[in-house]
Amino acid sequence: MIDFSTRYLGLKLNGPIVVSSTPLSESLDNIRRMEDVGASAIVLTSLFEEQLALESRALDEDLSRGTESFAESLDYLPDQSDYRMTQEVYLEHLRRAKAAVKIPIIASLNGNTVGGWVRFAREMESAGADAIELNTYALATDSSQTSSEIELRVLELVEKVCQEVKVPVSVKLSQSFTSLPHLVARLQDAGARGVVLFNRFYQPDFDIETLEVRPTLHFSTPSELLPRLHWAAILYGHLNIDLAITGGVHSAEDVLKSIMAGANMTMMASALHIHGIEHIGRVLSDMQYWLEKREYTSLWETRGCLSRRSVPDTSPFDRGNYIKTLSSYSLRQTVAAF
Repeated sequence: MIDFSTRYLGLKLNGPIVVSSTPLSESLDNIRRMEDVGASAIVLTSLFEEQLALESRALDEDLSRGTESFAESLDYLPDQSDYRMTQEVYLEHLRRAKAAVKIPIIASLNGNTVGGWVRFAREMESAGADAIELNTYALATDSSQTSSEIELRVLELVEKVCQEVKVPVSVKLSQSFTSLPHLVARLQDAGARGVVLFNRFYQPDFDIETLEVRPTLHFSTPSELLPRLHWAAILYGHLNIDLAITGGVHSAEDVLKSIMAGANMTMMASALHIHGIEHIGRVLSDMQYWLEKREYTSLWETRGCLSRRSVPDTSPFDRGNYIKTLSSYSLRQTVAAF
């Protein structure tokens, strides 16, 4: 029997597949099924600071509307108990998820102010989260904003949260930072125990008939895995921080590649929407077959074997790969012409 156990953020996991943030985990029945088919942990959907602030303002406005005119208006104001605040619902779902399964439950927080991140992180910890994933979405749209300012903002948020909670914290990053190794090193210094590679940006599409900009949502594809493998392979072995890969993980081959690049584990979401929750079990079975056929006893015998520090030729990870790839393509085209 292949040993799939691993550690991530100091947590012992029974396998390399974690369910990433997805609406599927909003159902306790689904959470139980995820555990049954082999998920080693579950990241809940993100709690958005902006959404909480908006609902809080709406509640305040409803409760105060009309009170300056008629004392009797207090009789027809909506009861506060009628409001199902997202924060309260989220924390209650976190508590129930913890009680429903034995695998770790990781809370996800998407905030944009230090106060909001710290306050909600504390509440997630109190509700029983085994770890907290800080879902960063730093996008520069102002020409006066520098890359250094964006990085410093992320680092400040992460450092404050790590100082205020005892549970381990990971940071879900975008791939658009200029020097990712430098940023990850600073995140480690700020207290982060892991990084997740990478956040998927949901970019808008243009409707040329109505001249409208519309949001779009597409499931990931295996082709999205390549930049994640690239950066995990570069980061592996140079820092004392755990690595997780999310986005493009669909098959046993994808999981194996991720571990070989240096990841501690992988996260899966789109594949579960496409193939169903039971897909996790099929992937694990395929992995076991592949490893047993090659006489491995543990998945972790393969970890980092294709990382930058492990391969004899590092040029595929550097500028040399760019030149070599384009040159080889040009040569194929020339040969084909004859």
